Amino acid sequence: MVGQPKGNGDAAEQGGESEDARTSSEESRSAFTAPMGVPLPPVPEEEHPTSEFTLPEGLKTPPHFEHGSAFTPPEGVPVVGPLAKPGSPWQDRMRSMVRMPLAERPVPERPARTEETESGPPPPRVLDLTLRIGELLLAGGEGAEDVEAAMFGVAHAYGLDRTEPTVTFTLLSITHQPSLVDDPVTLSRTVRRRGTDYTRLSSVFGLVADITQGDVSLEEAYRRLAEMRRNRHPYTKWALSAASGALSGAASLLVGGDALVFFLAALGAVLGDRLAWLCAARGLPEFYQFAAAAMPPAGIGVSVALLSQHTDTKIQASAVITGGLFALIPGRALVAAVQDGLTGFYITAAARLLEVVYLIVGIVCGVLMILYVGDRLHAQLTPDVVYHANRPVTQLLASMLLTLAFCILLQQERHTIVLATLNGGVAWLIFGALSTAGVKPVPATVMAAGLVGLFGQLLSRYQFASSLPYITAAIGPLLPGSNTYFGLLNIAQEDVNKGFEHLATAGALALAIAIGVNLGGELARLFIKTPGQETPLPGRRAAKRTRGF
Repeated sequence: MVGQPKGNGDAAEQGGESEDARTSSEESRSAFTAPMGVPLPPVPEEEHPTSEFTLPEGLKTPPHFEHGSAFTPPEGVPVVGPLAKPGSPWQDRMRSMVRMPLAERPVPERPARTEETESGPPPPRVLDLTLRIGELLLAGGEGAEDVEAAMFGVAHAYGLDRTEPTVTFTLLSITHQPSLVDDPVTLSRTVRRRGTDYTRLSSVFGLVADITQGDVSLEEAYRRLAEMRRNRHPYTKWALSAASGALSGAASLLVGGDALVFFLAALGAVLGDRLAWLCAARGLPEFYQFAAAAMPPAGIGVSVALLSQHTDTKIQASAVITGGLFALIPGRALVAAVQDGLTGFYITAAARLLEVVYLIVGIVCGVLMILYVGDRLHAQLTPDVVYHANRPVTQLLASMLLTLAFCILLQQERHTIVLATLNGGVAWLIFGALSTAGVKPVPATVMAAGLVGLFGQLLSRYQFASSLPYITAAIGPLLPGSNTYFGLLNIAQEDVNKGFEHLATAGALALAIAIGVNLGGELARLFIKTPGQETPLPGRRAAKRTRGF
């Protein structure tokens, strides 16, 4: 191999550089190149390069949804109704969730978790707490839908989204499935004892409200729940017996009684209440307790009728018996039964109605036994009542006294009694005004009960509490005590057709009360906003500890 001389290589390199320079100068002087200093013209728009993967203009792509739940459809679920209102009460929000099918429920927003609470409390403990809260609510008289809403709210507040609570008359269960591939966890609890204590019910309601706001830990919730179970009733047994007497006496004034009738009706109710307590202490079922409680008022009424026949004293025996029946009619259970039926809980509604039927049959048996004896003794029992239009002021005050006594029987908190009493007076005032104007009893009862439900929901929203204390006692003056007594009296006097006609009227009035209360509550939830959250409160809003929770 022979190498080239160094000089020849340098000459070749210099020749190549000169050729490159000459070529560059020729390109710069090309006829197709704009002279220096002259701006280039814009490129036509139709010559812009495009790609076959580019979407044409005017074509809109569907938005991308983030899936928050494995049960949510791919296109997502729009948040509508109370769920779209961040300040709405937990009952409205959770009731809307309960009424939705499981596959259509959106995942509600919760406060962001910190690193310490990322894992959350154990699901079995959360489910156990949820069942215990639901048990107290159901035993206290809340409707099945409200119990399910409370259970759903508690479970969701502690991080269990995919839960399904189920409430029947005596059984509560809740199922939690973490994901589609995990096994579900199901717990159940049986409600064996029922009691009427609206003070405890209000406390549980406040606990649920605090839990849904994220202010209570799991241990704190257990502690507060244990305190509620240990607390005693606010009124003694003798106070309840006295309230039962006052209720019967006030009811006798509503149907035309005087001061003597008031005393006799109150005496019969107190004796019946103590007899029912005695039967309960011996472990007898409620059927026999109601039958025993109905006997003393009927016995006093028959005795008064026999005494009036042999003396010149004119005492309205029918008013005495009717007043005693007012304290026994299970109006609260009937309203809850109809409300469960209207909201779709038919099994629970059927069970509640069957319970009401058994209790009413017990009352019928107790009263019919005494009326049958009185009829054999030729006691003159006639419907000698005075219509309420003749004494509007007296009977308005009597209706408020009846509501007050009913509040004590329901073990209500003292700060709710005044408002509930006024609500009962308004109910009787509306009913009396409509009856005086010629409106039939059933539509008049529906309108009056509807206002009771409407005002009860309004008061509960301003007091941040349950609506039952403001509604249940207020429907007391509207209960069909007179028609119940007339039906039983006609049956005892062997006028069965007329007796069943009166009993059918009593049933229609009872259903009218329940439907009116439910309708008023639904209208309130639709059109009344929450004060302080959706609408401002007048003045400074109180701290949470002063709201009666």
